[in-house]
Amino acid sequence: MDKSGANLAALQAINAERETPIKVRQVKYLNNIVEQDHRAIKRIIKPMMGFKDFRCARIILSGIEVMHMIRKGQMKDHGLTRTAAAQFYSLVA
Repeated sequence: MDKSGANLAALQAINAERETPIKVRQVKYLNNIVEQDHRAIKRIIKPMMGFKDFRCARIILSGIEVMHMIRKGQMKDHGLTRTAAAQFYSLVA
């Protein structure tokens, strides 16, 4: 049995125990999709020329990624219609 068969069997075993099953979506060109999504983030970071320490980098990258997700409409807002800025500030409060 190959690796994907073993992974599928493990996923089926986990789904048997769960109330809501885990669905796996296979994308042929997943790396291209991920790279395309991070293109905007890379463009923002390039002028910074690196970070002083890991903690600072993690905080700044988290904020940039969250703002990018809000702009793309990927953040669930429980049916409320708010601007991107209002969504971002609601996370801080």
